[in-house]
Amino acid sequence: MTLAPQRPVTDPAPSRINVMQPWFGPEEVAAVTEVLQSGWVAQGPKVAAFETAFATRMAAEHAVAVSSCTTALHLALLVAGVGPGDDVVVPSFSFIATANAATYVGARPVFADVDPVTGNVTAATVEAALTPSTRAVVVVDQGGVPVDLDAVRALCDPRGVTVVEDAACGAGSTYRGRPVGAGAEVTAWSFHPRKIVTTGEGGMVTTSRRDWADRARLLREHAMDVSAADRHRSVLAPAERYVEVGFNFRMTDLQAAVGLVQLGRLDAVVARRREIADRYRDAFTGVDGLRCVQDPEWGTGNAQSFWVEVGPPHPLDRDGLLVRLAEAGVSARRGIMSAHRQPAYAGLDHAPLPVTERLTDTTLILPLFHQLSDADLHRVIDVVRSGAATGSGASR
Repeated sequence: MTLAPQRPVTDPAPSRINVMQPWFGPEEVAAVTEVLQSGWVAQGPKVAAFETAFATRMAAEHAVAVSSCTTALHLALLVAGVGPGDDVVVPSFSFIATANAATYVGARPVFADVDPVTGNVTAATVEAALTPSTRAVVVVDQGGVPVDLDAVRALCDPRGVTVVEDAACGAGSTYRGRPVGAGAEVTAWSFHPRKIVTTGEGGMVTTSRRDWADRARLLREHAMDVSAADRHRSVLAPAERYVEVGFNFRMTDLQAAVGLVQLGRLDAVVARRREIADRYRDAFTGVDGLRCVQDPEWGTGNAQSFWVEVGPPHPLDRDGLLVRLAEAGVSARRGIMSAHRQPAYAGLDHAPLPVTERLTDTTLILPLFHQLSDADLHRVIDVVRSGAATGSGASR
């Protein structure tokens, strides 16, 4: 009898460690079930409750729930009066939606460079990008690191330039002892699955101005002068009018129900994420060529993303370290994009952006989420440290 050849015994492939994972539990399931059983799943009472709770938590006077942070930015620029012929200063070192929002309202995005330590625009980089047509500046709390808002407003307010805060990643971060966004005239927030508070998709506009909040509520619902909720409550619904060209930027009660639960988890999630970030920093202290993101002197980050800059004398470049991590089953990501390099903005003139391009080319984002186990955390750390020790794999 001929025996079949034996397959070589190999170690099983390591389980994958995701770069990010939302934290859902039975409370979210119960909240969604309650909404489904109520029969009211579109924008309604849960959205209103979420707006109130979010405004309270973020020390905002008014909050308007919308379908995404992109639509929140769009509305923020519209209510601030930005339109065709205006320039809007934005960081290129941000997700492309930041620049797109200016384009949506007919304005021209003007790219500003960022600080190499925080990855955020500064008063100096904004000032270098101002033009005679600048109507607004969008500042981003990149990766949850708080931007120095007061310095930018001190530059812009006397010029009549509105500062819009893009706090897509900012829930749970602080600036001078208050939640980020609290000091801006208008702020946009994201509830995308990669964010600390998620509703699947969704966003929020917060503002200190009632007139801006009222117009954002109008515009998010086709600019209808009678809300869908008010029409639903009426046995004989009043005739509605559409007072200007609006949008369908609404959030559903299903999403808001999830958001209310998630908002209640925020403090616990941020505490755990900051603990993990500190353990990364401790582990990589003294590793030549690695620089970890840190809190700035004016606030605390929420560890929305933990990014590391890889440079000489580290034996691997950024992409080489990404390969090393992927081979070990660790799903890391390249750092923040440079919007000015994308085809959508290839024809747009801009000043040199050396820091933006350097950070885009040299940074990576490591796994960080509430449920990350100590064993998986040690595994990520070991892979990164082994890359520094041996330099095998893709290199410079």
